[in-house]
Amino acid sequence: MSAAVITDAVVLAGGFGTRLASVVSDVPKPMAPIAGRPFLERLLDRLIAQGITRVVLAVGHKREIIQNHFGSRYQYLDVQYSVEATPLGTGGALRQAFAEAGLQRALALNGDTYCTADLQAFSAAHLQAGRAASLTLVHMADAGRYGAVELDAAGRIAAFREKDPVPTAGLINAGIYALERRVFELAPAEAQFSFEQAVLQAHAATAGFAGHVAPDALFIDIGVPADYHRAQTLLAST
Repeated sequence: MSAAVITDAVVLAGGFGTRLASVVSDVPKPMAPIAGRPFLERLLDRLIAQGITRVVLAVGHKREIIQNHFGSRYQYLDVQYSVEATPLGTGGALRQAFAEAGLQRALALNGDTYCTADLQAFSAAHLQAGRAASLTLVHMADAGRYGAVELDAAGRIAAFREKDPVPTAGLINAGIYALERRVFELAPAEAQFSFEQAVLQAHAATAGFAGHVAPDALFIDIGVPADYHRAQTLLAST
């Protein structure tokens, strides 16, 4: 394997899963069963297939279920944990995971979304671009449901658009990032903050974050009950 790829990953797995509580309430959201297996197993299988060798699971709500299930090793993955004693938001959780695991660079993923983007190509592009953060973008027929992302001519993030009830095709943030530790220099001092809002959106116009479009990639967010049910079929073979 080429050395010019990222082999560490952080998975945000500490949320309360409020939107999914009506369907899955006895386990943390990343452990929701998908066709008989925890979703997080399928996500980690994907990371292994893409060359990741170490994963840091940022855990909080019902963390014991995740820790007892995976322990310190899952197949070829070295598994570590960053525990949120109190909710830190996506930004606080990522910053803590980077600090506790001594990470200088890593992929970061949401523990409730699945995307078939080529992560090795993505990490190689990030390293070549030399930016503090790169985002995986996916084209959706209804980008307004998630909030659209705009790129400039050089492939840098130009703006994030709010969710729009009118279905409009466009690019969305797939929740897969390649991050350098220095990106947290842009973060607020508070322990709890949203990475998306306080870092990505707040600095989009000036930081030069890179956007990489994953052509024809499948993207699904199991945190929404309708898509959770859809994932039972879509991800059954993963």
